[in-house]
Amino acid sequence: MRVSRTQAAENRQAVINVASRLFRERGFDGIGLKDLMKGAGLTQGAFYKQFASKDDLAAQASRRAMESATHRWSAATAANPENPLDAVISFYLSMDHREEKMDGCPVVALGSDAARQSADVKASFEAGIKNYLEMLGSWVGEADGDEAGSKAMAILSTMVGAVLLSRVVNDPGLAQAFLDAATDQVREAVTA
Repeated sequence: MRVSRTQAAENRQAVINVASRLFRERGFDGIGLKDLMKGAGLTQGAFYKQFASKDDLAAQASRRAMESATHRWSAATAANPENPLDAVISFYLSMDHREEKMDGCPVVALGSDAARQSADVKASFEAGIKNYLEMLGSWVGEADGDEAGSKAMAILSTMVGAVLLSRVVNDPGLAQAFLDAATDQVREAVTA
């Protein structure tokens, strides 16, 4: 049976959404096309009508994951517009975020995998990271002659590293200690 263009577009978006979540959970190479398509409720044959390759899907799913993460940052800041950085710190450097493997930060979940992917996948991450830096830079401003961009980079690096380290240890106390130390360092960097 032939699928309408509208249905095909909806199917494509469903595959991108599912891949965005499953890649974060399992890595780019941790799931095959058959399982990705099954997760979207479609057959593997439908994949080739929607995407040029798995790499094409990886780039689009990465873009979707980064957009989703940016929306989460925006939602957090909307809930606390008086102190947007604290709002982001509170959710990002939390044990809840540590546990969100499918919906958490794609840079944490896929950063090392993305470094080994195509230029298109890297471009998706780069665009999302630039959005993170722009948001952070607008909140930290310039202090003591430091450029907001450099401070934003240090803050983002600290936050991503802390969540990554918290995820690779079994000990919840140690995981929390990484998140707490990063929270303290980020807050100190902003007031310095």
